[in-house]
Amino acid sequence: MADPIRHGGNLREAARQYGIALGEWLDLSTGISPRAYPVPPVPVDAWRRLPEDADGLAELAARHYDAPGALPVAGSQAAIRALPGLLKRGVAAIAPLTYGEYGPAFERAGHRIVGLDVASADLKDDIDHVIVANPNNPTTERITRDVLLRWHEQLAARGGTLIVDEAFADAYGDSAISLASESGRKGLVVLRSVGKFYGLAGIRAGFVLASEPLLDELSQTLGAWTVSGPARHAVQAAFNDLSWQADTRATLARDSARLAALIRSQGFDPHATPLFVWFETDKAVALQHALATRGIWTRLFEHGELPSLRIGLTGSEEEWARFDEAFNAAVNAVR
Repeated sequence: MADPIRHGGNLREAARQYGIALGEWLDLSTGISPRAYPVPPVPVDAWRRLPEDADGLAELAARHYDAPGALPVAGSQAAIRALPGLLKRGVAAIAPLTYGEYGPAFERAGHRIVGLDVASADLKDDIDHVIVANPNNPTTERITRDVLLRWHEQLAARGGTLIVDEAFADAYGDSAISLASESGRKGLVVLRSVGKFYGLAGIRAGFVLASEPLLDELSQTLGAWTVSGPARHAVQAAFNDLSWQADTRATLARDSARLAALIRSQGFDPHATPLFVWFETDKAVALQHALATRGIWTRLFEHGELPSLRIGLTGSEEEWARFDEAFNAAVNAVR
C-alpha cells in the first residue's frame, strides 16, 4: 500500500504528536482563508431533498467565472482524481514542487510522469498533458496567460490536454491570468475551488470549466448528486455576495502583506499569495518543530531544493499577536 499523501490541516496528528489539546492549537497549515463566508441559514428542503442539477448553480458558476460552461463537483480534488482516466494515456508533466495529488492521480490512470519546467514557453515534444496550479501551491508562482495559451496550443496539436488548477485564483479578484474565459477550447480544463477563498473547505464544492463534451463525460464518470444540497445553497449565496468578496480580498491582501513582512524581518525571503506565505530555509524542519511546541501548526515541505514552510493567515488580531510572538521566539530558538 502506498504511503498516504500528506496535506495541511492534519491537526489531530499534531495534537497527538506534541501532547497539546486540539482546542489549544492555532492551525496555519493550510491555504484556506480564516475569514469564512457567513453562510445564511440552510433551507430545510436542502437537507431532506436530493440535490437538483436544475437549481441554476452551474449557470451561476459559469457567469461568476466568465466561462462557457461549468460542472459542479465535490471539490476540485474530485476532478483531479477523475480527469486523468478520461485522457489518452501518455506523458504528463507536473512541476517538481506543487500540490501532491496531481502525480498519483495521473499514475493511477496509467500515465508516465515527468518534470515540468514552468520557466519555459515551449514544451518538450514527448509531453502529452500538463497539469499546473496557477498560482502554484506552495511556491506562489504565477504563469502568464500567454505562456499557458502557448502550452495549450502545443498540447492540442498533439491531442493532449492542459489542466490549470486555479484553486487560489479567487483571492486575486481579477482575471488577468485566469483561463476560465478560454475553457471552452478542446484540450483545456480549468479547475476552481470554493474552499480556499471563501473559507468553506468543509462543504467540498468546486467547479470544472471545460468544453461541453468533456464536462458531459466527466459528469457521467462522477455520477449523480456530487454536491450536496446544503453545499449548493452555500455556494450560491457566496457567489452572489459581491460586496463580501471585495471586502475580503482587501483584508486578505493586507494580512498576507503583514505576514510576509514579519517573515522578512527575520531574514527570510518570503513569497506570498493573498492566502498564504511560503519561504525556503535550511532551518525549516527545526522551525516547524519550534512553532509546534508553541501550539502553532504550519506546513513543512522537505522535497524541494531546500526544505520550506507554508504559513497561512491568522483570523483575528488576537491570533496575530500570538503568532507574532511565537514566530520570533521560534526563530531565535533555532538559530
